[in-house]
Amino acid sequence: MATVIGRHDEKIILQDALKSNRAELIVVYGRRRIGKTYLVGEVYKQHICFAFSGMHKSTYKNQLKNFNLALQNYFPKSKDANDWLGAFYQLEKYLNTLRGKKKKVVFIDEFPWLDTRKSGFLSAFDRFWNSYASKRSDLVVVVCGSAASYFIKNIIRNKGGLHNRLTQKIQLMPFNLHETEQFLKHKNIRFTRYDILQLYMSMGGVPHYLDKINCGESVAQAIDRLCFTKNGFLQQEFHQVFASLFDQHDNHESIIRTLANVRKGLTRNVLLKKSKINSGGTLTKTLAELEDSGFIEKYLPYKGNNDALYRLSDEYSLFYLKFIEHVKPSKQAHWMKMQTRQSYKAWLGFSFETVCFKHVEQIKAGLGIAGVNSVYGSWIEKKNDDGAQIDLLIDRDDRVINLCEMKFYHSPFVLDKKYVQEMAHKKNAFASVTKTRKALFVTFISTYGLLQNQYSKQHVQNQLTMEHLYINL
Repeated sequence: MATVIGRHDEKIILQDALKSNRAELIVVYGRRRIGKTYLVGEVYKQHICFAFSGMHKSTYKNQLKNFNLALQNYFPKSKDANDWLGAFYQLEKYLNTLRGKKKKVVFIDEFPWLDTRKSGFLSAFDRFWNSYASKRSDLVVVVCGSAASYFIKNIIRNKGGLHNRLTQKIQLMPFNLHETEQFLKHKNIRFTRYDILQLYMSMGGVPHYLDKINCGESVAQAIDRLCFTKNGFLQQEFHQVFASLFDQHDNHESIIRTLANVRKGLTRNVLLKKSKINSGGTLTKTLAELEDSGFIEKYLPYKGNNDALYRLSDEYSLFYLKFIEHVKPSKQAHWMKMQTRQSYKAWLGFSFETVCFKHVEQIKAGLGIAGVNSVYGSWIEKKNDDGAQIDLLIDRDDRVINLCEMKFYHSPFVLDKKYVQEMAHKKNAFASVTKTRKALFVTFISTYGLLQNQYSKQHVQNQLTMEHLYINL
């Protein structure tokens, strides 16, 4: 397991299942390329007694045949089953031959793909767990896949035979910045933290994407090769991601495209209008699936109206739609030229905000308030032409609110008179509208910090650098 980077909490869950005195049913889900199969395979390497994976968009007949062939590799005496009830019965016969009290792991990967229309797969699995596996204290059954909405509906919130049968669930998320740095170091790639941050903002913390980085190339070279050449791994990944996860993936792409065009998020009603999805019910389902899969996030504006805002939180999708989609692949150093343009600098600012939102716990640790109960969000005031907006605030129980300014810059950022006047306007508007009695601390989060001058000393109570985003929690 030394090769599993990060995933501390997830490894503990899987390891504890081996020590329990009961049967365990564990769901592991997360987006495509996130490392689900690798994690389970590495942690349970010495314990898997049967492993099987569904096939994408295959027929019921072929899925069943694939299962029969897989089982025969472990149990040559097994007979070919004609349906899923018979298939799980053959699996039970095999498991009955295994001796010893040591935990045995049954690993079914790409579980949702097996549940084809009218196949009876889920009800057969229901019977397998309730009538057999749950009665064996030496079994751990792990079901895995990318379709988060499927697992939430059919297993986690199942209202039938699998209701409350799940013993553990693991939603595997992309690496944070610390884990990304550790992963690259494991590959002997020694980027600076500024470089890693730029890389993270273009492809996120998806392990399989990061694994494509070559030792000896710069971040710009890696992005050029992966995103802008004809056979670049990330050149067409955007379409494959949604097609593999969702049945009606055109709706999901439409939502992602709509959110990519705005900086601060949209309400459900505005999304319904802008995305041109026909049904409100379809929109609700699509939004839930994207949120469950980690592509978007939903949050309520701080002490504003009750209409939730949806914001694109997937770095690669944002990068693809902004820079890759409309560029013809070539062998030229395209990205090295793009980095000098103003559109790139504007994108850096928005993407840096997204990264900060994902690392709020690290920001709290950097501020020394990790143990203080708090909530975070955004605040927008648009009642007049002179409205104000705070992208990130942290409302603390110790009677302080951090009003955060986030800036991605290639050197220490210089505050001038105009900027501090804008900050003062935001602070005064926030105090006036919210009527808060808490202390308001202007908090600056930037790559290399602030250049110390009269404005930074007088108007900024806290400042953090990108180093704080790499804190290992």
